[in-house]
Amino acid sequence: MTTHPLVYGHATHHDCLAFVDADTAAGEATEIRALAAARTWGEARQVPMTHLDNPADNDGDEDDDEPFDLTEVGAVVDGRWPRMVTTRAFEALPQDLREKYGRRELTVHDGDYLEISLDREGELVAELRGRGYQVTRDDDLVNLLDGRDLGALAG
Repeated sequence: MTTHPLVYGHATHHDCLAFVDADTAAGEATEIRALAAARTWGEARQVPMTHLDNPADNDGDEDDDEPFDLTEVGAVVDGRWPRMVTTRAFEALPQDLREKYGRRELTVHDGDYLEISLDREGELVAELRGRGYQVTRDDDLVNLLDGRDLGALAG
């Protein structure tokens, strides 16, 4: 059985576990950090994005030389960028495990996410590993992918 490696962690925004595809997680994190480091709108628009949409491309009419602050971009302020990390389990986890360990929750603005209780971590990770998944915990990466503390990255 061929499986993808997974990264998971405690997603603080929803206070539950989140699972993401490890093959793309590091690349997404690099893109988020690069965008947060941009000093001007022109720099922000030039950040190469392979895994994520660049919210600076779709926001406002700012001139390229105007100062850029990722935390003030409309999609970030509205909570639409980056996409909620807790939605990723719908793609990353097998359906039977989603049903066994998670509960579908609905948000008013962002749609459904999978709530996986922190106290189910040991059982779920053991079952994934038993099926051949490579599973690594990285809370910082999971929360970065969820858009937590973006302002701290710009420093």
